[in-house]
Amino acid sequence: MTNETILEVNDLKKHFDMGKGKSLKAVDGISFDVKRGETFGVVGESGCGKSTAGRTILTLYNSTEGEVLFKGTNVHGLSEKEQFHYFRNMQMIFQDPYASLNPRSTVKEIIAEPLEVHGIYKKKSEKLDRIYELLEEVGLNRDHANRYPHEFSGGQRQRIGIARALALDPEFIICDEPISALDVSVQAQIINLLERLQEEKGLTYLFIAHDLSMVRHISDRIAVMYLGHIVELTDSERLYEKPLHPYTQALLSAVPIPDPKIEEERERIIIEGDLPSPIDPPSGCVFRTRCPYAEDVCAEVKPKWQEAEEGRYVACHLYDDSISHMQPRHIEQAKN
Repeated sequence: MTNETILEVNDLKKHFDMGKGKSLKAVDGISFDVKRGETFGVVGESGCGKSTAGRTILTLYNSTEGEVLFKGTNVHGLSEKEQFHYFRNMQMIFQDPYASLNPRSTVKEIIAEPLEVHGIYKKKSEKLDRIYELLEEVGLNRDHANRYPHEFSGGQRQRIGIARALALDPEFIICDEPISALDVSVQAQIINLLERLQEEKGLTYLFIAHDLSMVRHISDRIAVMYLGHIVELTDSERLYEKPLHPYTQALLSAVPIPDPKIEEERERIIIEGDLPSPIDPPSGCVFRTRCPYAEDVCAEVKPKWQEAEEGRYVACHLYDDSISHMQPRHIEQAKN
Protein backbone atom coordinates (compact mmCIF):
# COMPACT_ATOMS: atom_id res chain seq x y z
CA MET A 1 0.00 0.00 0.00
CA THR A 2 1.19 3.50 -0.85
CA ASN A 3 0.07 6.98 0.23
CA GLU A 4 -1.23 7.66 -3.28
CA THR A 5 -5.02 8.04 -3.37
CA ILE A 6 -6.54 6.06 -6.24
CA LEU A 7 -10.23 6.60 -5.35
CA GLU A 8 -11.89 9.51 -3.56
CA VAL A 9 -15.60 9.53 -2.71
CA ASN A 10 -17.04 12.89 -1.68
CA ASP A 11 -20.53 13.23 -0.15
CA LEU A 12 -21.92 10.50 -2.41
CA LYS A 13 -25.69 10.04 -2.42
CA LYS A 14 -27.95 7.57 -4.21
CA HIS A 15 -31.68 8.09 -3.72
CA PHE A 16 -34.28 6.01 -5.55
CA ASP A 17 -37.55 7.71 -6.51
CA MET A 18 -40.44 5.80 -4.92
CA GLY A 19 -43.20 8.03 -6.32
CA LYS A 20 -45.60 10.33 -4.49
CA GLY A 21 -42.72 12.61 -3.53
CA LYS A 22 -40.89 9.92 -1.56
CA SER A 23 -37.38 8.61 -2.11
CA LEU A 24 -35.40 5.69 -0.73
CA LYS A 25 -32.10 7.06 0.62
CA ALA A 26 -29.93 4.01 0.03
CA VAL A 27 -26.69 6.00 0.24
CA ASP A 28 -27.00 9.37 1.94
CA GLY A 29 -23.74 11.31 1.89
CA ILE A 30 -20.68 9.10 2.36
CA SER A 31 -17.06 10.21 2.01
CA PHE A 32 -13.80 8.23 2.07
CA ASP A 33 -10.64 7.62 0.07
CA VAL A 34 -8.83 4.45 -0.97
CA LYS A 35 -5.04 4.24 -1.23
CA ARG A 36 -3.33 2.43 -4.10
CA GLY A 37 -2.61 -1.20 -3.21
CA GLU A 38 -4.82 -1.36 -0.10
CA THR A 39 -7.97 -3.32 0.66
CA PHE A 40 -10.64 -0.96 1.95
CA GLY A 41 -13.43 -2.85 3.72
CA VAL A 42 -17.07 -1.70 3.92
CA VAL A 43 -19.23 -3.54 6.46
CA GLY A 44 -22.74 -3.33 7.86
CA GLU A 45 -25.92 -5.32 8.21
CA SER A 46 -28.19 -6.08 5.24
CA GLY A 47 -29.95 -2.98 3.95
CA CYS A 48 -27.29 -0.50 5.07
CA GLY A 49 -26.47 0.56 1.49
CA LYS A 50 -23.00 -0.91 1.09
CA SER A 51 -23.70 -2.77 -2.19
CA THR A 52 -25.56 0.24 -3.60
CA ALA A 53 -22.52 2.37 -2.75
CA GLY A 54 -20.26 -0.02 -4.66
CA ARG A 55 -22.51 -0.03 -7.72
CA THR A 56 -22.84 3.76 -7.65
CA ILE A 57 -19.06 4.17 -7.46
CA LEU A 58 -18.78 2.03 -10.59
CA THR A 59 -21.64 4.04 -12.25
CA LEU A 60 -23.89 0.98 -12.54
CA TYR A 61 -26.21 3.45 -10.78
CA ASN A 62 -26.13 7.16 -11.52
CA SER A 63 -25.37 9.19 -8.41
CA THR A 64 -27.98 11.57 -6.97
CA GLU A 65 -25.31 13.91 -5.58
CA GLY A 66 -21.60 13.91 -4.83
CA GLU A 67 -18.59 12.83 -6.82
CA VAL A 68 -16.38 9.80 -7.32
CA LEU A 69 -12.81 10.69 -8.27
CA PHE A 70 -10.80 7.85 -9.78
CA LYS A 71 -7.17 8.94 -10.21
CA GLY A 72 -8.38 12.53 -9.94
CA THR A 73 -11.19 12.34 -12.52
CA ASN A 74 -14.89 12.49 -11.57
CA VAL A 75 -16.24 9.36 -13.27
CA HIS A 76 -19.85 10.54 -12.93
CA GLY A 77 -18.95 13.61 -14.99
CA LEU A 78 -17.66 11.64 -17.98
CA SER A 79 -19.49 11.09 -21.25
CA GLU A 80 -20.50 7.55 -22.18
CA LYS A 81 -17.57 7.32 -24.61
CA GLU A 82 -15.11 8.55 -21.98
CA GLN A 83 -16.52 6.11 -19.40
CA PHE A 84 -16.07 3.23 -21.83
CA HIS A 85 -12.34 3.92 -22.02
CA TYR A 86 -11.94 4.82 -18.35
CA PHE A 87 -13.63 1.79 -16.86
CA ARG A 88 -11.10 -0.65 -18.22
CA ASN A 89 -9.31 0.19 -14.97
CA MET A 90 -12.32 -0.42 -12.68
CA GLN A 91 -14.07 -3.78 -12.44
CA MET A 92 -16.45 -5.65 -10.11
CA ILE A 93 -16.71 -9.16 -8.68
CA PHE A 94 -20.36 -9.84 -7.93
CA GLN A 95 -21.95 -11.55 -4.94
CA ASP A 96 -23.80 -14.37 -6.70
CA PRO A 97 -21.33 -16.36 -8.81
CA TYR A 98 -24.16 -18.05 -10.73
CA ALA A 99 -26.49 -15.12 -11.48
CA SER A 100 -23.55 -12.99 -12.66
CA LEU A 101 -22.54 -15.52 -15.35
CA ASN A 102 -24.52 -16.06 -18.57
CA PRO A 103 -25.75 -19.68 -18.35
CA ARG A 104 -25.90 -19.93 -22.16
CA SER A 105 -22.27 -18.97 -22.67
CA THR A 106 -19.19 -21.12 -22.21
CA VAL A 107 -16.46 -20.04 -19.81
CA LYS A 108 -14.35 -19.12 -22.82
CA GLU A 109 -17.10 -16.82 -24.16
CA ILE A 110 -17.72 -15.25 -20.71
CA ILE A 111 -14.07 -14.30 -20.20
CA ALA A 112 -13.64 -13.27 -23.86
CA GLU A 113 -16.54 -10.79 -23.77
CA PRO A 114 -14.68 -7.82 -22.17
CA LEU A 115 -11.70 -8.48 -24.45
CA GLU A 116 -13.95 -8.36 -27.52
CA VAL A 117 -15.92 -5.31 -26.36
CA HIS A 118 -12.70 -3.34 -25.89
CA GLY A 119 -10.99 -4.81 -28.98
CA ILE A 120 -7.94 -5.94 -27.03
CA TYR A 121 -6.79 -8.79 -29.29
CA LYS A 122 -7.16 -8.92 -33.07
CA LYS A 123 -5.87 -12.47 -33.44
CA LYS A 124 -8.08 -15.30 -32.18
CA SER A 125 -5.03 -17.30 -31.01
CA GLU A 126 -3.81 -14.41 -28.83
CA LYS A 127 -7.24 -14.00 -27.26
CA LEU A 128 -7.44 -17.73 -26.55
CA ASP A 129 -3.99 -17.72 -24.96
CA ARG A 130 -5.09 -14.84 -22.70
CA ILE A 131 -8.22 -16.77 -21.65
CA TYR A 132 -6.15 -19.85 -20.78
CA GLU A 133 -3.70 -17.65 -18.84
CA LEU A 134 -6.53 -16.08 -16.82
CA LEU A 135 -8.07 -19.48 -16.01
CA GLU A 136 -4.73 -20.74 -14.70
CA GLU A 137 -4.22 -17.54 -12.65
CA VAL A 138 -7.44 -18.20 -10.72
CA GLY A 139 -6.77 -21.91 -10.12
CA LEU A 140 -8.68 -23.44 -13.05
CA ASN A 141 -7.27 -25.01 -16.24
CA ARG A 142 -7.75 -24.69 -19.97
CA ASP A 143 -9.98 -27.77 -20.09
CA HIS A 144 -12.63 -25.72 -18.29
CA ALA A 145 -12.86 -23.18 -21.14
CA ASN A 146 -15.51 -25.04 -23.13
CA ARG A 147 -17.79 -25.86 -20.20
CA TYR A 148 -20.90 -23.99 -19.03
CA PRO A 149 -21.42 -22.31 -15.62
CA HIS A 150 -23.87 -25.00 -14.37
CA GLU A 151 -21.10 -27.59 -14.62
CA PHE A 152 -19.08 -25.90 -11.85
CA SER A 153 -19.31 -25.60 -8.08
CA GLY A 154 -20.00 -22.23 -6.44
CA GLY A 155 -16.33 -21.66 -5.68
CA GLN A 156 -15.29 -22.49 -9.23
CA ARG A 157 -17.94 -20.15 -10.63
CA GLN A 158 -16.61 -17.34 -8.47
CA ARG A 159 -13.13 -18.04 -9.83
CA ILE A 160 -14.57 -17.60 -13.33
CA GLY A 161 -16.06 -14.27 -12.23
CA ILE A 162 -12.66 -13.20 -10.89
CA ALA A 163 -10.98 -14.22 -14.17
CA ARG A 164 -13.50 -12.08 -16.09
CA ALA A 165 -12.82 -9.12 -13.78
CA LEU A 166 -9.06 -9.50 -14.38
CA ALA A 167 -9.35 -9.77 -18.18
CA LEU A 168 -8.70 -6.06 -18.86
CA ASP A 169 -5.87 -5.76 -16.30
CA PRO A 170 -7.73 -3.32 -14.01
CA GLU A 171 -6.07 -1.37 -11.21
CA PHE A 172 -9.14 -1.25 -8.95
CA ILE A 173 -11.73 -3.96 -8.22
CA ILE A 174 -14.92 -3.72 -6.18
CA CYS A 175 -15.57 -7.05 -4.46
CA ASP A 176 -19.30 -7.03 -3.67
CA GLU A 177 -19.69 -9.71 -0.97
CA PRO A 178 -17.73 -12.18 -3.14
CA ILE A 179 -17.78 -15.00 -0.58
CA SER A 180 -21.19 -14.66 1.11
CA ALA A 181 -22.88 -17.14 -1.27
CA LEU A 182 -20.13 -19.76 -0.86
CA ASP A 183 -19.64 -22.64 1.55
CA VAL A 184 -17.49 -21.78 4.56
CA SER A 185 -14.85 -24.28 3.45
CA VAL A 186 -14.50 -22.46 0.10
CA GLN A 187 -14.54 -18.89 1.44
CA ALA A 188 -10.95 -19.01 2.72
CA GLN A 189 -9.74 -20.31 -0.65
CA ILE A 190 -11.29 -17.36 -2.49
CA ILE A 191 -9.89 -14.88 0.05
CA ASN A 192 -6.41 -16.41 -0.34
CA LEU A 193 -6.77 -16.17 -4.12
CA LEU A 194 -7.72 -12.48 -3.93
CA GLU A 195 -4.79 -11.76 -1.64
CA ARG A 196 -2.35 -13.55 -3.94
CA LEU A 197 -3.63 -11.70 -7.01
CA GLN A 198 -3.38 -8.39 -5.16
CA GLU A 199 0.25 -9.06 -4.26
CA GLU A 200 1.18 -10.23 -7.76
CA LYS A 201 -0.64 -7.51 -9.71
CA GLY A 202 -0.65 -4.57 -7.28
CA LEU A 203 -4.45 -4.48 -7.21
CA THR A 204 -6.56 -2.18 -5.06
CA TYR A 205 -9.80 -3.60 -3.58
CA LEU A 206 -12.98 -2.14 -2.19
CA PHE A 207 -14.19 -5.18 -0.23
CA ILE A 208 -17.89 -5.15 0.70
CA ALA A 209 -19.10 -7.72 3.25
CA HIS A 210 -21.18 -8.37 6.35
CA ASP A 211 -18.84 -11.05 7.75
CA LEU A 212 -16.79 -8.97 10.17
CA SER A 213 -14.22 -11.66 10.95
CA MET A 214 -13.39 -12.14 7.26
CA VAL A 215 -13.22 -8.38 6.64
CA ARG A 216 -10.71 -8.06 9.48
CA HIS A 217 -8.52 -10.69 7.87
CA ILE A 218 -8.34 -9.06 4.43
CA SER A 219 -8.78 -5.31 5.02
CA ASP A 220 -6.25 -2.58 5.80
CA ARG A 221 -8.93 -0.03 6.74
CA ILE A 222 -12.64 -0.46 7.38
CA ALA A 223 -15.70 1.78 7.07
CA VAL A 224 -18.82 0.78 9.03
CA MET A 225 -22.12 1.66 7.33
CA TYR A 226 -25.56 2.08 8.87
CA LEU A 227 -28.70 3.15 6.98
CA GLY A 228 -26.83 4.84 4.13
CA HIS A 229 -24.22 6.58 6.34
CA ILE A 230 -20.65 5.76 7.38
CA VAL A 231 -20.57 5.89 11.19
CA GLU A 232 -16.94 4.89 11.81
CA LEU A 233 -13.73 4.54 9.78
CA THR A 234 -10.27 3.48 10.87
CA ASP A 235 -7.61 0.82 10.32
CA SER A 236 -8.63 -2.79 10.83
CA GLU A 237 -6.77 -3.55 14.05
CA ARG A 238 -7.91 -0.44 15.92
CA LEU A 239 -11.52 -0.99 14.91
CA TYR A 240 -11.54 -4.52 16.32
CA GLU A 241 -9.49 -3.78 19.42
CA LYS A 242 -11.55 -0.78 20.53
CA PRO A 243 -14.61 0.19 18.47
CA LEU A 244 -15.93 3.70 19.19
CA HIS A 245 -19.40 3.92 17.70
CA PRO A 246 -22.17 2.07 19.61
CA TYR A 247 -23.27 0.37 16.38
CA THR A 248 -19.74 -0.92 15.70
CA GLN A 249 -19.52 -2.16 19.30
CA ALA A 250 -22.76 -4.12 18.88
CA LEU A 251 -21.68 -5.62 15.56
CA LEU A 252 -18.35 -6.80 16.93
CA SER A 253 -19.90 -8.24 20.07
CA ALA A 254 -21.83 -10.65 17.83
CA VAL A 255 -18.70 -12.04 16.13
CA PRO A 256 -17.95 -15.53 17.53
CA ILE A 257 -14.61 -16.06 19.28
CA PRO A 258 -13.01 -19.51 18.78
CA ASP A 259 -12.43 -19.95 22.52
CA PRO A 260 -15.38 -21.45 24.46
CA LYS A 261 -14.29 -19.95 27.79
CA ILE A 262 -13.94 -16.38 26.46
CA GLU A 263 -17.10 -16.76 24.38
CA GLU A 264 -19.10 -17.82 27.43
CA GLU A 265 -17.87 -14.99 29.65
CA ARG A 266 -17.97 -12.00 27.32
CA GLU A 267 -20.89 -9.61 27.26
CA ARG A 268 -23.08 -9.39 24.17
CA ILE A 269 -24.55 -6.06 23.09
CA ILE A 270 -28.05 -6.59 21.74
CA ILE A 271 -29.35 -3.96 19.32
CA GLU A 272 -33.00 -3.36 20.16
CA GLY A 273 -35.65 -2.76 17.49
CA ASP A 274 -35.68 -3.16 13.72
CA LEU A 275 -33.65 -1.34 11.10
CA PRO A 276 -35.59 1.86 10.23
CA SER A 277 -36.82 2.40 6.69
CA PRO A 278 -34.43 4.32 4.41
CA ILE A 279 -37.55 5.96 2.95
CA ASP A 280 -38.22 7.69 6.27
CA PRO A 281 -34.96 7.60 8.28
CA PRO A 282 -34.82 8.98 11.84
CA SER A 283 -34.00 12.65 12.34
CA GLY A 284 -30.62 13.62 13.75
CA CYS A 285 -28.53 10.49 14.25
CA VAL A 286 -29.91 7.63 12.13
CA PHE A 287 -28.86 5.09 14.79
CA ARG A 288 -30.57 6.83 17.72
CA THR A 289 -33.74 4.67 17.63
CA ARG A 290 -31.62 1.59 18.49
CA CYS A 291 -28.79 3.18 20.45
CA PRO A 292 -28.51 2.45 24.22
CA TYR A 293 -26.88 5.86 24.81
CA ALA A 294 -29.32 8.05 22.82
CA GLU A 295 -30.47 11.34 24.34
CA ASP A 296 -32.60 14.26 23.15
CA VAL A 297 -29.74 15.87 21.26
CA CYS A 298 -29.41 12.77 19.09
CA ALA A 299 -32.89 13.36 17.65
CA GLU A 300 -32.29 17.07 17.12
CA VAL A 301 -28.76 17.31 15.70
CA LYS A 302 -27.05 15.19 13.06
CA PRO A 303 -23.65 14.10 14.46
CA LYS A 304 -20.72 15.59 12.61
CA TRP A 305 -18.08 13.45 10.91
CA GLN A 306 -14.95 14.10 12.93
CA GLU A 307 -11.48 12.74 13.68
CA ALA A 308 -11.74 11.33 17.21
CA GLU A 309 -8.11 10.17 17.11
CA GLU A 310 -5.42 10.44 14.47
CA GLY A 311 -6.59 8.47 11.44
CA ARG A 312 -9.81 7.47 13.21
CA TYR A 313 -13.16 9.00 12.24
CA VAL A 314 -16.57 8.64 13.84
CA ALA A 315 -20.02 10.25 13.59
CA CYS A 316 -21.39 10.19 17.15
CA HIS A 317 -22.27 12.87 19.70
CA LEU A 318 -20.47 10.87 22.40
CA TYR A 319 -17.19 12.04 20.91
CA ASP A 320 -18.23 15.61 20.13
CA ASP A 321 -16.78 17.99 22.74
CA SER A 322 -19.14 20.75 21.63
CA ILE A 323 -22.14 18.71 22.88
CA SER A 324 -21.91 19.47 26.58
CA HIS A 325 -25.19 17.99 27.77
CA MET A 326 -24.49 14.32 26.96
CA GLN A 327 -24.48 12.28 30.15
CA PRO A 328 -20.88 11.53 31.31
CA ARG A 329 -21.80 7.99 32.36
CA HIS A 330 -22.91 7.25 28.80
CA ILE A 331 -19.68 8.60 27.38
CA GLU A 332 -17.56 6.50 29.73
CA GLN A 333 -19.70 3.40 29.12
CA ALA A 334 -19.31 3.72 25.37
CA LYS A 335 -15.61 4.51 25.40
CA ASN A 336 -14.74 1.69 27.75
